[in-house]
Amino acid sequence: MQVLWFIPTHGDGRYLATSIAGRSTNYDYLKQIAQAVDHLGYFGALLPTGRSCEDAWIVASTLMPLTQRMRFLVAVRPGLVSPGVAARMAATFDRLSNGRLLINVVTGGDPVELAGDGLHLSHDDRYHLTDEFLTVWREIAQGNEITHKGDHLDVQGGKLLFPTVQKPYPPLWFGGSSPVAKEIAAKHVDAYLTWGEPPSQVAEKIKSVRQFAEQQGRSLKFGIRLHVIVRETESEAWDAANQLIRYVDEDAIAAAQKAYARMDSQGQRQMTQLHNGSREALEISPNLWAGVGLVRGGAGTALVGDPDTVAARILEYSALGIDHFILSGYPHLEEAYRVAELLFPRLPLSHAQPIDQQVMFSPFGEIVANEKFPKQSSTPATVD
Repeated sequence: MQVLWFIPTHGDGRYLATSIAGRSTNYDYLKQIAQAVDHLGYFGALLPTGRSCEDAWIVASTLMPLTQRMRFLVAVRPGLVSPGVAARMAATFDRLSNGRLLINVVTGGDPVELAGDGLHLSHDDRYHLTDEFLTVWREIAQGNEITHKGDHLDVQGGKLLFPTVQKPYPPLWFGGSSPVAKEIAAKHVDAYLTWGEPPSQVAEKIKSVRQFAEQQGRSLKFGIRLHVIVRETESEAWDAANQLIRYVDEDAIAAAQKAYARMDSQGQRQMTQLHNGSREALEISPNLWAGVGLVRGGAGTALVGDPDTVAARILEYSALGIDHFILSGYPHLEEAYRVAELLFPRLPLSHAQPIDQQVMFSPFGEIVANEKFPKQSSTPATVD
């Protein structure tokens, strides 16, 4: 299992849909989060993309030299950048970071935003463009020369002079819930991503994508994007969930839902259907809470509970075939620590070093009575 965190380049704070206790996501703050991710042993972090965010490639490039181990999951946008340019960007980042790049293929789901960027294709045509883009990108990134003339791209002698560190190229990640998206994912990518839907829906999606992949003679890994609200007790966790949306009013919900309704993303529609803009019955599956999606696009669900319960829910997704977990929480700096401290010891991670195997250069916890080190435990206690 690999757990990644999130770099909130579109804003952060203690509450949703308000400036109260809002937090400026300036460079100093982004540095703190990235270095926490690196220090705590997360596999990496996702950087969001879109006009509501700082540019992911530039942010990742500035954070790269300040970190040592974490990977950066950064978006390429078919239709907004050519496959040759995207391949050069990826190769440069991969070399300079010593192989720490992951690539998130994003077709976009908001026609209004896409029109502002000069892309005027329909939903399915964007995925057909993505198919051509990845066909060309993969060849170039592997060091091959390619000539391709399709419905959307005309590339003559595309090639890459400076190779990537990771072979055959940095791993491709991809999300999309429509049939055409699943088909394109199965044909090209290494990891398919889903939103945090109830386990039964995730199981159906994995089954469908696997069938497409089998038709291509390929196999994929799977990932999920979720928020997490974990506290030492169940009641504290649910209190924290309710506090997160304490300033969310009906006007904010209506404005958000109006914006999401214009999108042609099937994944966004499915996220919205989990709550239908209503604050009632937000626990849509045991410990899976849809409150975030009332005013936030994309990832709109959170796992809520005490450490043992949240870990058990994560393991349920793992049993379905989920390998990668992209988690987040508000505010992202403090919650990066909380998730690592409360959940990492309870999960079969492939990347985080257990506390009892770390070299102790400093005390774990405050020294007792000026001379005694606190008793160490591999698993944090859950207070009843």
